[in-house]
Amino acid sequence: HVQLVESGGGSVPTGGSLKLTCVLSGPTYDNYCMGWFRQAPGKEREEVALSDSDSNPTYADSVKGRFTVSEDTAESMLYLQMDSLKPEDTALYYCAAHPRDGDCPLRPSDFRYWGQGTQVTVSS
Repeated sequence: HVQLVESGGGSVPTGGSLKLTCVLSGPTYDNYCMGWFRQAPGKEREEVALSDSDSNPTYADSVKGRFTVSEDTAESMLYLQMDSLKPEDTALYYCAAHPRDGDCPLRPSDFRYWGQGTQVTVSS
């Protein structure tokens, strides 16, 4: 049984920082592609940071240089350090996982498992 639980969201002013945490319970962490996504009200879910087939992170252009993804494979945890936050970063942030089989997926619809999300609100 695969379970993802996110935490670390909150409300910060523009320029603030938050660190999100995702815990993967159940399977072996290394057997899964992992990613962070977000969805703002009225908008489609979009990728924030993805782990590729070699576990190298890729970032959406909108967060490059400000967000950093890291992981602790021994503890099955995925992190997202978010710095220099902007109001447009306000969204519900999700952690997602997909069984690793060749290339890791890129689109939200291709990920099989999702957490419940954690809200990030950045005030202007």
